Amino acid sequence: MKNYTSLKHMVTAAVLLFAINLNAQDSTYTRSKSSVPSFEMGQGLNFKFNNGDYQFKIGGMIQPFVGYQKDSSNDPNYYLNSRRTFFNFGGKAVKEKIAFLVQTDFSLVTPLLDAWVSYAPIENLKFTFGQQLTFTNNKEMAIMEPQLQFIDRSLLSTQYSSLGREFGLFVASNFNLGNILFVPQAAITSGDGRNSFGLNGLDYDIGGLKYGGRLDIYPFGNFSEGNNMQIADIKKENKPKLALGVAGSYNKGASESNGEGHGTFLVYDSKGKNQLPDYRKLYYDVLFKYNGFSFLSEYAIATAKVMEGTYFDETAIDELKPTEISQLLALGNGINTQLGYVFNKKYGIDFRYAAVAPEFKSNNNSIVKDRNEITLGLTKYVNENNIKINAAITQINYDSKSSVLGTFYVQIIF
Repeated sequence: MKNYTSLKHMVTAAVLLFAINLNAQDSTYTRSKSSVPSFEMGQGLNFKFNNGDYQFKIGGMIQPFVGYQKDSSNDPNYYLNSRRTFFNFGGKAVKEKIAFLVQTDFSLVTPLLDAWVSYAPIENLKFTFGQQLTFTNNKEMAIMEPQLQFIDRSLLSTQYSSLGREFGLFVASNFNLGNILFVPQAAITSGDGRNSFGLNGLDYDIGGLKYGGRLDIYPFGNFSEGNNMQIADIKKENKPKLALGVAGSYNKGASESNGEGHGTFLVYDSKGKNQLPDYRKLYYDVLFKYNGFSFLSEYAIATAKVMEGTYFDETAIDELKPTEISQLLALGNGINTQLGYVFNKKYGIDFRYAAVAPEFKSNNNSIVKDRNEITLGLTKYVNENNIKINAAITQINYDSKSSVLGTFYVQIIF
């Protein structure tokens, strides 16, 4: 209940601040006596003031979902719920070059996903402060949920990340060298994922900061407008387009399995003080699109740096052995490959293969275990990606066993 009350106060404060900002503008601005709201599927309810100098948007997304899961040793499980229930509002002051966004997912116990303010002093440079989907993970993990090719992210993404949100400072730029587009980005975050400072002042941040970045290179120029923010080639590129990416991060003092939380575990030095391991992740990815065909390939590796003389207990009796760090952090590597084709009538067929492997195969208690998944999906796109109907079947293989997951969902972005 505290989360919903805080969210209500946040929404109220943001709207009031936005209104005060409008009233405080210099009288030389031409004010419209009225603002006629407009609505477009996928773009939300939009309000524009002062001839478009100030804009405000309310939107959201729902994903009603039916699922079936069966493995060889248990009875089948059935699921019926809303996989995601997004609500968002945002705005921008064009002349001041400031924008903001608040986004929630009411299918989660703690619904706040994104809450940030950005400033773009020049056309190709933007600073963002707050909580947002970070670009320091793999390509699929950096894409917003409504634009995913399948209802859930791949095994690679979910093994080494959670929701992919971070709180901190983000810097993004882009520039061209001839026909080649370069998109460098960097971030300094809390290193504890979303809502990293907990629910109250007693639940404080643990460990140091996280430093990360990403570089994307587009040898044939950028994708069509909006088409670089999704995996499937819904826009049907009329020329081959390619994005080559590398991303990485260094989390100074992680205390959660994939670095998106804090306090899940604690380890100590010989004096009983916290001596948390550093957590490192490196990603390579390729995204190709042409005439409805899409190909995504990703590789990830996650490692840790542990100081000598690290113990599980404050009394410094139970020393942490080299391979035992894999019981606390998700360490290993992984691959993800996705193929898709969108037909002229906006029907799509998609295939995915993903696999992960532990760094220390000799440790049976490692968080990461040898697993792979194969997914086949069929999709109908209506009004671009704003209305989407998808059915998919996934087989997950692990420990000489397998389980089958069938899903069906409808997505509406409003």
